[in-house]
Amino acid sequence: MAKAKKKTPARKPYTPADIKSLKQHSKAKTPVSKIAKLMKRSEGSLRQKALVLGIGLGHQR
Repeated sequence: MAKAKKKTPARKPYTPADIKSLKQHSKAKTPVSKIAKLMKRSEGSLRQKALVLGIGLGHQR
């Protein structure tokens, strides 16, 4: 029996509106867990995007 290939997860690109929202949440010091639920993205994804954008996110700034 042939092995089934693993399906790679579909990546959801960040829109300019998503980036603007992320920057606003950063300024408001919103907890990452709350942002993740609002934007329907993982905390890790948000942290990585914030790192790339050069903005602070989370409790350690």
